[in-house]
Order: sequence, then structure tokens, then C-alpha cells
Amino acid sequence: MLFNPGIEFRDAQREEQQFKVRLAVMSGFVLVMFALLLVRFAYLQVLQHDHYHTLAEANRISVVPAPPGRGVIFDRNGVQLAFNYTAHTLEITPGKAMDVNGTIDRLAEIVEITPRDRRRFRQLLEESKSFESLPVRSRLADDEIARFAAHRYRFPGVDIKARLFRQYPQGELFSHVIGYIGRINKKEIEKLETDGDLANYRGTDYIGKMGLEQSYENVLHGTTGVEQVEIDSAGRAVRVLSRIPPTSGSNLALKLDAGLQALADKAFGNRRGALVALDPQTGGVLAFVSKPGFDPNLFVEGIDPQSWSELRNSPDRPMLNRALAGTYPPGSTFKPFMALAALTSGKRTPQQAISDPGYFQFGNHRFRDDAEFGHGSVDMYKSIVVSCDTYYYVLANDMGIDAIARFMTRLGFGSRTGIDLTGESAGILPSQEWKMQRFKQKWFAGETVSIGIGQGYNSYTPLQLASAIATVANDGVMFRPHVVDYVEDVRTKVRTPVEPKPLPSLELNPEHIDIIKKALVGVNKEGTSASVFAGAEYVSAGKTGTSQVIAIKQGEKYVESRVQERFRDHALFIAYAPAEKPTIALAVIVENAGFGARAAAPIARQVFDYYLLGKEPAAAKEAASK
Repeated sequence: MLFNPGIEFRDAQREEQQFKVRLAVMSGFVLVMFALLLVRFAYLQVLQHDHYHTLAEANRISVVPAPPGRGVIFDRNGVQLAFNYTAHTLEITPGKAMDVNGTIDRLAEIVEITPRDRRRFRQLLEESKSFESLPVRSRLADDEIARFAAHRYRFPGVDIKARLFRQYPQGELFSHVIGYIGRINKKEIEKLETDGDLANYRGTDYIGKMGLEQSYENVLHGTTGVEQVEIDSAGRAVRVLSRIPPTSGSNLALKLDAGLQALADKAFGNRRGALVALDPQTGGVLAFVSKPGFDPNLFVEGIDPQSWSELRNSPDRPMLNRALAGTYPPGSTFKPFMALAALTSGKRTPQQAISDPGYFQFGNHRFRDDAEFGHGSVDMYKSIVVSCDTYYYVLANDMGIDAIARFMTRLGFGSRTGIDLTGESAGILPSQEWKMQRFKQKWFAGETVSIGIGQGYNSYTPLQLASAIATVANDGVMFRPHVVDYVEDVRTKVRTPVEPKPLPSLELNPEHIDIIKKALVGVNKEGTSASVFAGAEYVSAGKTGTSQVIAIKQGEKYVESRVQERFRDHALFIAYAPAEKPTIALAVIVENAGFGARAAAPIARQVFDYYLLGKEPAAAKEAASK
């Protein structure tokens, strides 16, 4: 056989050896991998069992906050002013819905969604996070719920939920004193976190924004509960596994009388203004009117931009709480307090009189009285009864601004009363120090003259005026005004009263107070408001006032018909009754309505007749019977 050099001979033994090596390596690799898998399996199943079991349970079990029911608010007779009800809402979670606008359009084919619903949803969407569930329609009817349930599979990220809603059955009537609730904003979340209360608001979208809803938020809100809910693969609740129930907020019973509030509100008609009525013996608020008001129900589900714009831009400023934060020159209602200051300081005796020529000349400026030829000889009693300006021009000039300010501070002018409502204004009690701080200017003696008749820089709230006249009615004893009578725990029914809080003694001479009180009775018997209280079945005391909105140049005469309505004088009236033992004291202001006796005093007469005698005006009775 010939040898062929191109032919290779295989080394079978060597190849077999290589194969065995490769097999051993692969087998080792497989064994190592299985070992690693086994170790990993043991790590996950043994060492990390609790951790992954918790994660698995989290996929199956959802921890859901259970928001508490908000406390109910009643008037003194048990009339509900704010309560809760349950309703179903159609809600979208933007993070789960592919096309929010398209989803809403398709939903509108099944359930009615109005343009207002769309505007409100867009507003909520701007303020919220994408994973939050937001209502696009609330208060669904049963047939609407059924229609959506049949098409539910078409709408990922859309669900129906049961929510508690706040209802204000009296509408505008108590809007400023009760306030409203609204969605929690970023600033409020930060405050809740700072105060350590954020956990108690999990699952709660709303918080008190104004009035009692805000000032008693910690009482009304309650305590949030927790539910463990089993969910399916679609994230829907299957059953409740455990539950720590929420604790409802406490109820508030108020000093306010809904009937009295309604009558006072109606007495204003369409005019702007405010009325505060107090119990002078306790400081309890009997009526608290600010006109115009607003419908707090607009805010419950989140007010839409158009409605908010209408409220915010209205020239009547319906969102302003005039009784609490509106400040006005007191006009002649300031005179009784000026007279009391004069008696206390010794600047005047009751019998001391001036001759009133119809003006007071100060340098080159003539301060005119409303009576062109004056009131003749005027003592303190007559100065209040006929409301003589000249008497108080002279008195203010004699006392000086700082002496006036020191005394008026004792009556609460220029400082907050401490009422249990947020947003109170302090007003302006002028003094030399105040002007220097405010304007960096010294006080001029001529500026003091108009202070005596409640003009100039004087600016006070109706609440301050009501508190001051209530103090006079109560023989110089002042109480902190309060709206709430007691707080009721819904579980135990225990009532915690809001005790009357007398303020530090004013140390006024009882004889001086009696002199002022007799003159105030004279106002309603023979003075500027005598015609309004003619035939009354009780004796009352009061003082009319008219305050300028714009200054009139020297030598010019004010003619109401020639002045634009919003620049006309304000009408004011302060009063209390019965004169011998007062149970109600009030302050009324009607904006741009002219003389106090013409516009403000008649409102007070209606309030007194209702509160003391149970009488309603004939017009009100006719309206109620229709």
C-alpha cells in the first residue's frame, strides 16, 4: 500500500479525552448554575420570605384610609346649618386613563356631563397629582350608575365611588359665619405636615376655608380610620378584611338664631351692609349678617373658574365678610362713646353746655353742623339726642387725639374682639403714634376735630361697634363675642359649653354710664330715631349715624342725588333693648344708604320686634305664606 501524505489519521484516544473534559466542564457549569439557583431560591424563599410575602400581600391587599364624617352645625334651636350626605361620584384617575379628554367625551355618551362639570374637572386636574382619583360627575342617579356599570370595561381608570358631601341648606344666609369647605391646597398640606396632622387627613380631600368651618376645623374634622381591602387583578375591591372605624367630628351648636338671621337678612333687601346682634350679658352672637353673601354649596365639589370669577370680580364683593372684616367710619354712632370719654376724663359734666351756631371755627377752617343755624344751647343729653356735631367738634378739640385714643382702646376700638371666627379686622383707632408709624407724619390739631363725630381716620368693624354698645348696655362689663354655644361629642353626647369670657374690667363710673344710657333712650323716644320706634311695646336705646364715603370740599353742600350711588353716605345705627335690662344689642350699617334713621334704624326695629315679641313685618309674613 502506498503512503498518501494528504491523509490525516485521527487520534481517537485524544479526542475521547477532550470530549470527557468538555463534558466535565459543562456538567460542572450546569451544577454550579443549579447550585446558584438553589441558593437564590433558598434566599428568596427562606431569608426574604417575610419581605416578599408583604409585597405579595400588598398586591392583594390595599390599605385604604376611611375619612370621618364631618361634624354637623346647628343653630340655637336645632336648625341644621351644615350637614353631610352620601352620594356616588364618577371619578377618573388621570394616571390610569390613556386619554382623559377622550375618556370624558365617551363617558358623556352614557352619563350627562355638563360644561360646568368639565370646567371644574380641569380645575381639579391642574391642582392635583396624576394618581389621584378626581370626580368628573357627582350625585349620580341609580339609572346612571347602572348604565356605567354595563360599560365599565371600556373605561380603564374610571370608577364609581361613594363620598360624603357637605350641604349648606340655608345657602347664602349663613355663608360668612358658617363659611365653607374646599379642596386642600399645597399651602394647607404644608401646614398640616408642620402641625403633625397630615396623617389624619389621608383620604380627605377637603378642609374648612372660612368662617366656623375653618376656625373649628380641628373639632369638626374627626379622626381618620383605616380599612384593609382585598383587591382583584384589576385593582377593584373584593372584600373588606379588617377595619378601624373613623371617629366623626364633633357637632357645633351656635348662639345664632336662624329665624332672627333670616329676618335681618330680608330687612336689608338688595342693599349692601352688615348687622351684628349680641347678647350683652354673655357676648353670644345672636345674628351675624353680611350682605351680599354667596352660596357656599358652590365650593363643596370645587368651584368652577367661571363661578369663581363672577364672585371675585363682582363690584358688590360678596366674598367680603363685612360684619367681621369690613371697616367703616362710625359717624355719629361714635358720639355716645365720646361723651362717656368726656365724663370719665372730667372734660365735661352732664350739665355743661355750649352755644351751637351751626359750626365750629378752627383757624381758617369751618366745621359745619348738619343744622345750618345750629341747635342753640346744647348740653350732653341734648348733644346725643339731636346728634349735635358742633358739641363734639369742641369736645374733641378740648380732649386731644391721644386722650380720645386711650379711652376708646378700653372699649375695644382699634383691636380685634377675639371672636371665634378667623379673618377679623382690627380697624383703625387713630393717634399721634399711629399716624407717625403709618404715614411718617406728625399729627395736626385740626385732624382731631372731625374725629369727634366719627369721621377722619376712624374706621371700625360692625362687630366692634356692636361690642362697644353691648358693653354700655351691660353697665361697662365687656364679654368676648362668641358664635358657638357648645361642642357636642357625637359618641358620648357630652356637651362642652363655650363659657362666656368677661374681659378685664373697664372701671367705668356707673353714674357716667347711666347718663349715657338715658340719652340713648332719649334718641329713640324724642330724638333722631323717634319716628322709627314710635308705638314699640318696649323701651329701647340707640344712636343713629351717617358717615361720609368721600370728603366734601369746604363751602360745598352734600346733595345725595348728585352723588354716584357707591359714593353716597353710609347709614349706621347702634342700639339695645329692653332698655331696663338689655338682652340684645346690635350694630347695623347699610352702605351708601344715607341717613341712619332712614335706612339702618328700621332694620334694628324689625330685629327687636322679632327677638323680643316674636313679631314679623307684615311683608315677611305674606312672603312666608306664599
